[in-house]
Amino acid sequence: MHGFGVLLTFVGGLAGALVFGYLAHRLKVSPIVGYLLAGVVVGPYTPGFVVDRGIAEQFAEIGVILLLFGIGLRFHLRELIAVWRVAIPGALIQSTLSTVMLALLLHLLGWSWTSGLILGMAISVASTVVMALVLAERHDLHATIGHIAIGWTVVEDLLTVALLLLLPIAFGPDGGAGTSAGAALGLAALKVAGLAAAVVVLGRWVIPWALERIARTRSRELFTLAVLVLAVGVAVGSAEIFGVSMALGAFLAGLAVGRSEFAARAAGDAMPMRDAFAVLFFVSVGMLFDPRSVVESPLAVAAVLFVVIIGKPLAAMFTVRLLGRPASTAIPVGAAFSQVGEFSFILGTVARQLGILDDAGWNALVAGSIISIALNPSIYRWARQKSAAAPALTPIAEGERPASEPHRCILIGFGPVGRIVHRLLTDRGTSVTVIDLNLDTVRSLKAQGLNALYGDVLRKGTLEDAGIASAGGLILSADVEDAVEIVRQARQLNPGLRILVRCSHLRDAAAIRRAGADVVAAGEAEVGVALVEALTAGEDLAGGETAWHRDAVRERLYSG
Repeated sequence: MHGFGVLLTFVGGLAGALVFGYLAHRLKVSPIVGYLLAGVVVGPYTPGFVVDRGIAEQFAEIGVILLLFGIGLRFHLRELIAVWRVAIPGALIQSTLSTVMLALLLHLLGWSWTSGLILGMAISVASTVVMALVLAERHDLHATIGHIAIGWTVVEDLLTVALLLLLPIAFGPDGGAGTSAGAALGLAALKVAGLAAAVVVLGRWVIPWALERIARTRSRELFTLAVLVLAVGVAVGSAEIFGVSMALGAFLAGLAVGRSEFAARAAGDAMPMRDAFAVLFFVSVGMLFDPRSVVESPLAVAAVLFVVIIGKPLAAMFTVRLLGRPASTAIPVGAAFSQVGEFSFILGTVARQLGILDDAGWNALVAGSIISIALNPSIYRWARQKSAAAPALTPIAEGERPASEPHRCILIGFGPVGRIVHRLLTDRGTSVTVIDLNLDTVRSLKAQGLNALYGDVLRKGTLEDAGIASAGGLILSADVEDAVEIVRQARQLNPGLRILVRCSHLRDAAAIRRAGADVVAAGEAEVGVALVEALTAGEDLAGGETAWHRDAVRERLYSG
């Protein structure tokens, strides 16, 4: 029965998210709102079908791990280091201002300073999951805005880990006997440093060696399994051995893999699993919400919402401006923090267990989280529009589609046909980026100073990594069964792209054209035309008539 309960939770959570996510999309609001509502509907505080919250939270944890692993994959250490000067003081200043602001408001409502400060610390932490999805929706995740925001949340996570260590020392039943805050923080710092060192060793030697062995099997299933084991294994090991959060461990694991040549393929393999499980994160958050809490303690909920939606963004925006960044960056970064998430619940849970946060505080935290997460996409969208009119904009605003480069082409496959196409294009001065699943081929091309990417083009993200958004052309020289899907994805990513596809059989040509290909060259047709031309080469036909005859034959063949 337990196994059936797990399956029922998984199916029920995803089905509810699908229905309410679709309704949210039709109402032109973020699907995140639908996922949260689905959690409320299948949660214990509403009548009808109820899923197992514990199981849902475990599924959600997998989603958080895969999401943070994916973010780490696409970030580079130099990008994070470049924003540390903003992220570290920014996290400290914003967290302090938000905490004090809420503590003051709650003290006016009769709360103790201790409870107010603890709840303020909890709401000062933003949800990395929500932030990543909202930033990605506006193409800001891998721009300067995203680098600052994600770096900021990493610092907040580290601060929260330290706080989780200090709370039991300060408020535990032993009153901190036998230990001290300094010793606990020192031990935590040593553990984080040990984790960083372990990840560096893994990323430099162990992970590339292991992934290369798996990649040489040419098995998609084994490589996907290796990525999953790597992400979850490092995350769980980080929590068990080093005492940090699994989310932080997964992010560091992504950073380690991102330094290798397997980054693009690993990101593509992790994405389908990530999307499904990440949805369950929002469902599990929605399940915590008791609608009665809004009626029972409306002033506390209003105070939390005021600080989260107005106070935190203003504090973050002020901090970014204070640290010398333009308003065009400060406004959206501030808006990205107008929500609270996973670490807030962890901190709130520990505070409840220690008796320093009562049910009213917990319900205010959950209600504020639900409402702020639901509003955050709209707030960020509005702030992004305002930032476009702000002064000191960079020459190319983050998130804009890159300018088209008509003389840059992406070539999928580097077999015999691909080599011929590559040579002819480079002879004409065209810049070519090759995508191939043969690791030796990619390494050989890179050794020659040529652009090449190791990855599976069917995995979402590979085409983006190759620069599909600004490319002028795409040539599919490999004969693959999924050409239609590749063409469809490429057309969605770049509507103005010129797409040329090779296939073996005429029966496949029509479907590939319907998917969006401009030119389809079927082996059966082209070989037949070439043979006829060779046979009739000596006939006395005018050049124009020969070309007309050839085109007419092709038209009849491709039209079926």
